[in-house]
Amino acid sequence: MPVVDIDTDELRGLTGRTDTSDEEFKEDLFGLGLEFEGETDDGLLQFEFAPDRLDRLSVEGVARSLRYHYGDDRGVYVPETNDPEWTIEVDESVPDERPYVTGAVVRGVDLDESGLDSLIQLQEKLHATMGRGRAKGAIGIHDLAMVKGAPLQEGSEPSITYRGVDPDGDTFVPLDANDELTPNEVLAEHDTGETYADLVEDFDRYPAIYDELGLFSFPPVINGKRTEVTTGSRELFVELTGTDQWTIDRMCNIVCYALSARGATIEEVEVQYADGATAPSEYGAELVRPNLDTDEKSVGHDRIETLLGIDFEREEVVDCFERAGLDASYTLDEDVTYEVEIPPYRVDVLHPLDLVDDVGRAYGFDELEPRYPDVGTVGGRHERSRLEDAVRTSLVGLGFEDLLNFHMTSGTENYDRMNVEPGTDVVGGGDPVEITEPYSEEYTQLRTWAIPSLVMLLERNTHNAYPQDVAEVGFVAERDDAENTNVAERRHVAGAVARRDASYEAAKGRLQAVCDDFGAELETPRTEHPSFIDGRTAAVVIDGDAVGVIGEVHPAVLVEHDLEVPVAAFEFHLDALER
Repeated sequence: MPVVDIDTDELRGLTGRTDTSDEEFKEDLFGLGLEFEGETDDGLLQFEFAPDRLDRLSVEGVARSLRYHYGDDRGVYVPETNDPEWTIEVDESVPDERPYVTGAVVRGVDLDESGLDSLIQLQEKLHATMGRGRAKGAIGIHDLAMVKGAPLQEGSEPSITYRGVDPDGDTFVPLDANDELTPNEVLAEHDTGETYADLVEDFDRYPAIYDELGLFSFPPVINGKRTEVTTGSRELFVELTGTDQWTIDRMCNIVCYALSARGATIEEVEVQYADGATAPSEYGAELVRPNLDTDEKSVGHDRIETLLGIDFEREEVVDCFERAGLDASYTLDEDVTYEVEIPPYRVDVLHPLDLVDDVGRAYGFDELEPRYPDVGTVGGRHERSRLEDAVRTSLVGLGFEDLLNFHMTSGTENYDRMNVEPGTDVVGGGDPVEITEPYSEEYTQLRTWAIPSLVMLLERNTHNAYPQDVAEVGFVAERDDAENTNVAERRHVAGAVARRDASYEAAKGRLQAVCDDFGAELETPRTEHPSFIDGRTAAVVIDGDAVGVIGEVHPAVLVEHDLEVPVAAFEFHLDALER
């Protein structure tokens, strides 16, 4: 979950609540869904919040939400924009892998150290979330006074050019450096370049932004030192590049709203895609940005009342929408439906349920009175949950530390580092469920088995004393065309024994004890598995069904994970213990 650092003195200034204490802010923000997480060494308060509200990634966005919460602001606010003076020309040489660009000019900026820190935090938080680690969208913010615009033609307005550059071509001085470097040298020699090299290193030409003086930005990797923003900067050029025009436009909106909250003026820019360049099909080859158009969605009065369990007057619902930063109108038909206007910084409103959530928060979830649902039954624990708890109790009684691991992983961890080939019939070798647009390279698929998670944990705990006996009852999944969803979801039981004398017998004894606790008959016929030592590996057969594997982990796997003690492990289907 995203965590944002908040300077409460800044928050007081931006909300106009100069007498509000830190404790009062904590309570008010908790009502908005921001949970206090602690303080930084510099005394900033840290708040964690749901990743849908990316407009709250800065103190300016948090202050905006509080002003609506206090009733100081109401309804949709869209900042005024000045007509464009600058143009971003997109050349046909731009890499097809990163074709889109957007931007804005911001004038009248007055940034002190706190304001500059907030802007940098917002930039990096947007990179990490909506920008998918800069892969989907990256933000460059430049001191406009240091950008020399070359007119597209005589008598026209100044422009910059987004184009492709040869990896060993033009040079520039990147941020935090003093020497001129080519793009390839930046990737090889600069710390930031090394971090983000994988985003562009396979391109034939790299993305680059030029002005009349030459290359000054190498997106999505690093900006040039010449246009670095400081507290003395009064006019900014904001440019964003990426793989999806909608995403970078919304990221640009959030940045513009944050700067507008500090009194800056937003100025539009023209974006012109040249013939042969990959223009966004839904917008065309000529754009005016930032795109501050509002959106509109509908939700029925009955749906709001049903989900929140409250009888509302229509005007009361409109009031809640306005105190959530939205505008709403309705018609006096038999079925009342609200037409809700959504500001351009709200990237999270995708469904009518999001509108109901806004009404609930504006009304105050603490004001809702709990009541039993009007049904004939009450909730109870599922039998599978009872079984999971019973198995965990058995494992803990045998000396295992109970774990809760992530269900998402990567192909490297799930297969490669365990010597397993995907698509094979060994335990864990099933076809993975891949994530279409992964947030991170560390989480690209659902795990097909649980032992890799245990081994990864042991890898991170080599500094702790042994023995380390760990176990998990957890979720796994793999592709299965026989299922309605094409995905087979299961619960697995996995355990690992890491110690100087860890052996097959040590793991088998604990597995046998678990089976005995549930009256299950265990057999362990010899088998082979690439993660385990030949001759020290067996299939787990419970009540006649092959449901897992047990063995001593192969030395190659131990070396790959920097483990210096033997490890024995087992894994099997939880439902094999059902009675």
